[in-house]
Amino acid sequence: MTTNNKDKQTRDELWRVELRKAKKNKERTDIPRVRMNELDAAYRSRNREEVNLGLTAEQAVREAMRCLDCPNPSCMTGCPVGVEIPAFVKYIEAGRFLDAARTLKQTSALPAVCGRVCPQEKQCEAQCIHLKMKKEPVAIGYLERFAADYERESGQMSVPEVDSPNGMSIAVIGSGPAGLSFAGDMAKKGYEVTVFEALHEIGGVLKYGIPEFRLPNKIVDVEIDILTKMGVTFVSNCIVGKTITYEDLHADGFKGIFAASGAGLPNFMNIPGENLIGVMSSNEYLTRVNLMDAANPESDTPVLMGRNVAVIGGGNTAMDSVRTARRLGAERAIIVYRRSEEEMPARLEEVKHAKEEGVEFLTLHNPLEYLGDEKGHVRQMRLQKMKLGEADASGRRRPVAIEGEVETIDADEVIVSVGVSPNPLVPSTFAGLEVTRRGTIVVDETTMQSALPDVYAGGDIVRGGATVILAMGDGRKAAAAMDKALKGNA
Repeated sequence: MTTNNKDKQTRDELWRVELRKAKKNKERTDIPRVRMNELDAAYRSRNREEVNLGLTAEQAVREAMRCLDCPNPSCMTGCPVGVEIPAFVKYIEAGRFLDAARTLKQTSALPAVCGRVCPQEKQCEAQCIHLKMKKEPVAIGYLERFAADYERESGQMSVPEVDSPNGMSIAVIGSGPAGLSFAGDMAKKGYEVTVFEALHEIGGVLKYGIPEFRLPNKIVDVEIDILTKMGVTFVSNCIVGKTITYEDLHADGFKGIFAASGAGLPNFMNIPGENLIGVMSSNEYLTRVNLMDAANPESDTPVLMGRNVAVIGGGNTAMDSVRTARRLGAERAIIVYRRSEEEMPARLEEVKHAKEEGVEFLTLHNPLEYLGDEKGHVRQMRLQKMKLGEADASGRRRPVAIEGEVETIDADEVIVSVGVSPNPLVPSTFAGLEVTRRGTIVVDETTMQSALPDVYAGGDIVRGGATVILAMGDGRKAAAAMDKALKGNA
């Protein structure tokens, strides 16, 4: 049964039919969209507590009432993992919060994570029928978070059913969202799944790349614990391609491999001064703070805590970095971005939160050079003023330098967040893979299968950069295709 058919079956159940009749559509669309409860900006900007506080049960039920329970739900077309959105939303309206959480888990391995960090405004909510009526979309992301959090806080965590063991072992390289999503689906299908993680913590980018004020580690740990209870084995401190090889995996009896090793290689701009002390990548900065306790002065790897911190870039990682700098005591924390604010790829919520927390936005500026003192520490940066020209391949207007307009500002720490490249280890050590010039693994877009028949891949190692939910969608596609191939060959 397909996901849409499952949702239709639930839609036809008496409780849901009666729920639809309880209110007219006009009454539902007239309900204003809920606003997320948040910590006070002045308080939160100096600590690492989670900013968003979630919805109360009353708020969640009222927001769920806004959903029209469409017969052909367009919201589902915007979800890369195929969550049965109307079903879980209507369970919330009916007060059946645990049923809502269980519905989410049928397709998503990480509902509490997705409810916090997915760009719903560009995916499921962007397809909501409310928008056609000039109304705000149903807050699907907030409701997903509510259901997942309710289940966890109730102490009644459900574990998805798994099929009987089929005797086949599968290896997963990387424990980020793509790897976890794939592992969950394969465990449900009866495979013995082992996830290999290079770092000492399981969770990949969910742990090292996203600060706790946006995604607490305890939330990720709960989702990983569910996968463990489903039979997934996790091996940390193991670098596939170095600690163990492709050949070792075969010798150990793994019948299929899913490469989800991410994009951990930072990009720089190759401008003068990038080697000065105090200039680092957002990847290094966030990993050290999030995973290595670097903000602790007694840490073995303390991170620099600048007073004037400039973050180069306009994506979510740049926002995470600049907001982290504020929490580590920066008196002035600045986003430097070469386009205008309208072109920023960061979520609107992240931009809003950053501004509330005192972050400055220096848009239409691009670094030319970093200037240091006699000891080699960065102290200033020269910025080229920009204007917007015609649209480029991304659909955004291209930044063009304004000749002769350069300014210098103080900066004793610079965090460069201009993108990442794929981790090169798997592409360089798995002989027979087809790799692009950018270092990404070439796969069939339908099956996620690589040129090596037993190797599938997804997430950043394929896309070069992806959202959590797109990476999870890759994992689900790969699991469905690998399962079909292995059972066809059995």
